[in-house]
Amino acid sequence: MGEVIELHTSSSKSSRTKGAGDVNKDASFEAKRGTRAAVGLIGLAVMGENLARNIERNGFSCAVYNRTTERTSNFVKQYPNNKFIYTDSLESFVEAVERPRKIIIMVKAGAPVDQILTQIMPLLDKGDILIDGGNAHYEDTIRRESECRSKGVFFLGVGISGGEEGALNGASIMPGGEQKAWEEVSPLFSSIAASVVGEPCTAYMGPDGAGHFVKMVHNGIEYGDMQLIAEVYDILHRGLNQTPSQLSDIFSRWNEGVLESFLIEITAKIFSCRDDRSDGYLIDKILDAAEQKGTGKWTVISALDLGVSVPTIAAAVDARVLSSLKKERVHASEVLSCDSLNNCGTDESALISTNLISTNEVHDALYAAKILSYAQGLYLLQVASETRKWELNLGTIAKIWRGGCIIRARFLDEISSAFDETLKIPNLLLAPSMRAEVLRTIGSLRKVVAYGAAAGIPVPALAASLAYFDSYRTARLPQNLTQAQRDFFGAHTFARIDASGLFHMQW
Repeated sequence: MGEVIELHTSSSKSSRTKGAGDVNKDASFEAKRGTRAAVGLIGLAVMGENLARNIERNGFSCAVYNRTTERTSNFVKQYPNNKFIYTDSLESFVEAVERPRKIIIMVKAGAPVDQILTQIMPLLDKGDILIDGGNAHYEDTIRRESECRSKGVFFLGVGISGGEEGALNGASIMPGGEQKAWEEVSPLFSSIAASVVGEPCTAYMGPDGAGHFVKMVHNGIEYGDMQLIAEVYDILHRGLNQTPSQLSDIFSRWNEGVLESFLIEITAKIFSCRDDRSDGYLIDKILDAAEQKGTGKWTVISALDLGVSVPTIAAAVDARVLSSLKKERVHASEVLSCDSLNNCGTDESALISTNLISTNEVHDALYAAKILSYAQGLYLLQVASETRKWELNLGTIAKIWRGGCIIRARFLDEISSAFDETLKIPNLLLAPSMRAEVLRTIGSLRKVVAYGAAAGIPVPALAASLAYFDSYRTARLPQNLTQAQRDFFGAHTFARIDASGLFHMQW
């Protein structure tokens, strides 16, 4: 597909050291430059490597740079017949990309991104485009976009979902920033994104931090989805005594219907995996302590800041935190055993032996909870869009989540259609198709939550989903008492249902 071109400068100071647009080319570099790349990529960890390979495979020559030049050299040598351009400094890297430059940054979110920006900005021309493809916090993206724009450089905050496999073979790509810059890189994104029925899983999200906010909420929904599946596993395994082999069969069947999704598919495969170090199944040997990188927590914090309820996602974050207390939980399991207390409720063994729920009911409970979880995340996007003036298109977002990303699922077609048809619905649950599905399955969710509570099997995300449904559909909640209490101890006032204005009572 073309030769590998090595680019380097004779001195680290030989390229531009002034502001954007001030070019001082090194003569020896100019002679060795050869053909410039269509795209540049900084950061060759696994995600960066795979994205570079995806870009090149789809016909775009790619200049690559990594802080450790050995990694860059090894990567390029590994693919000697591909259109990669090796560079050993940011100066040579910038000169290796055709103008207006399209440069993708794939480094760890946070300070490393700011460090790259500090180093590369003096080397760029006005009109160049920087693309942050990491899991940046959207407020950092808003700040960076503003700073770059003030210097004549475009900055796109781009959410990329799909993990290592998606980066290599097609991800869901959620770009935010100046629309003019997105139009310039749209052909690239469309080429490297996943595709569903011929439609690329990428679309313009909105200005400044919109893309990274959408990706953050995607990850929050992912947290909730994973926790719901974990709780269902616990119900089936501990409650209904299903073995890993049986669980694999159950999830494989579920993946052929309305629950069809990437997470259900891989869950079936996980349960079927035998342990390669001892007898039995690997799932039974994995420590029950889940880690997190922070995007779920960011989603919950952002929701609280915007006054949006996302209880399923919050329960999923809490569950991961509690899971990390392994030693404490082991001790508590001994001293808080129902065998040693009189107030644990129903005897667990007696309850389980009666088989009060079926796998079909567990299936429907999971489906109802998933719809409720997605409804929470999409409502958060809607409120953020109105607050930030982003004009997010929820139908389009659901559509590009159908392929490449971690939460891709069959019912995203129905969600996309629901928003396209009704457009201004305040909540997904009010769309006729989704309302019908929730009302059809909510009884199973109620029964499974009750079963978990009686059996002592924790189902925080399932219960939170049910509580969200019941709260949202309740015309009069008990928070009238809460507001009365606030007025009693703090004179915070209250509104009345039979008069306008605010009131205070001398209680």
